[in-house]
Formats: sequence, structure tokens, C-alpha cells
Amino acid sequence: MEKPFKIAISNGLTASAIRVLSRENLPNAMGKLELYSPRPVLVILGGAGKMSEADLSRLRSLFVKVLAPVVEELGASVVDGGTDCGVMQMMGQARVQTGATFPLIGVTPVGKVAIPNQIPPEEVTALEPHHSHFVLIPGSNWGDESPWLADVATVLANGAPSVAVLVNGGEISKKDVSENLKANRLVLAVAGTGRLADTLTVALRGEASDEGVRELVASRLVQAIDLKENFDSLSQLINEMLST
Repeated sequence: MEKPFKIAISNGLTASAIRVLSRENLPNAMGKLELYSPRPVLVILGGAGKMSEADLSRLRSLFVKVLAPVVEELGASVVDGGTDCGVMQMMGQARVQTGATFPLIGVTPVGKVAIPNQIPPEEVTALEPHHSHFVLIPGSNWGDESPWLADVATVLANGAPSVAVLVNGGEISKKDVSENLKANRLVLAVAGTGRLADTLTVALRGEASDEGVRELVASRLVQAIDLKENFDSLSQLINEMLST
């Protein structure tokens, strides 16, 4: 097990990081990062591809007005993919805009990001600068982190409530959803954000044509929430799910 180290991200910001080679070592790694459990966990899945500017604006408000405040109020943690794009970027920005201090943990393959003292891969993806922690896992492809992301959330929750929120998303997000369902974690698909989230919403009405999607909703752990719903109602719903 390697020791935690500080990773420079941008504009002088740093975060605590640790390399983990085995999923069995995650509890030890979380302790070394001083991420103590049990505590409620919110998992952020998906992306923001092909969304209209109006929907993107409302989605940013969902993070700032609902997700970040609820997590802060409950003393919860957030786990996501950690890169500076899409919903991961929105989560980081919402954390700093609201002045929140909750742990925001990015789980990402070492072969896809720039890490100190390591020759960078050919295609480097930037880390989101407002994350507090990073768990760097083996792999050189997006999707390698899917089971790890679900496991990190399980270790941090340690029996406390945990919920995954899916926004938009493609094939990798389908794998993310599957891994979280295997962990017996409820997945909330945000309807109106497109792609996988909307596909799952339709499937919940019994209209799925894709066998893989039908298998996901057959778990009975997938629910849909509407991006256009009142934010107070969404806040109350997520608060209850992370408190029960």
C-alpha cells in the first residue's frame, strides 16, 4: 500500500491522493486519506453530452441548489470520476460556489490523467481542481474505474445510506450503473438530461427495447427524477434517501 501524497491540480490548488492496486485495499486506503466511515455517500454518474444550454443551466442549478447543500447538511461524501468535465466539473464547482467542505473524491485510472513523478499518457485528461481527494486506480481506459467507483462508495458508506445520481451518460455510464446496482445501491436517473438517463426513464414505463437496459431496471433499484421538478421537492427526496 502506497502512502498518500499531495497532487497539484491547477492555480495552486492541491488535493490528497493515493494509488491503490487492489480493491481489497480500499478500506485501508480510505483510512490513510483520513476519509472515515460510516457516512452517507452520494455517487455522481454520467456526463453532459448533447444537452441544450437551457438544460445545462438548470442542471448546474441542480448541483448548486440541491446536491451540494444536501450533502453538506448531512455530513456526507461525494464520489465521482474526478475529471474536469461534465457533471464532475459541475460537482466541483458547486462545492466551491456553496462554500461546502464535504469530501469530494475522484476515482480515476492512472493511465488517463497526469500524475506527479509519472510519465504522462499520450492523451491526458485534466483533474477537476475542487476535488478534495483522488483515488488513483490501475487502468488505461475509461470504464476501468467503474467497479472501483462503486466499491469506494461502499467502503465510505460502511452501512450508511448511499445513492447514485445518473445524469445523461453513455456506454461507460451503463457500466457504472450496473456496478452500483451490484452494490445494491439505488440509482436515480435524472429525466430530461438525455441519453442513458432518459433511456432508463422510458424503460421504467415498460417501453425499453434494449435488453441491457431492461436488465438494469429489472433490479428495481432504478428510479427516475425529473430535472424540471421543483428543486425543493428534489432536495427533500434526496435528503430522505441519504438519511434513511
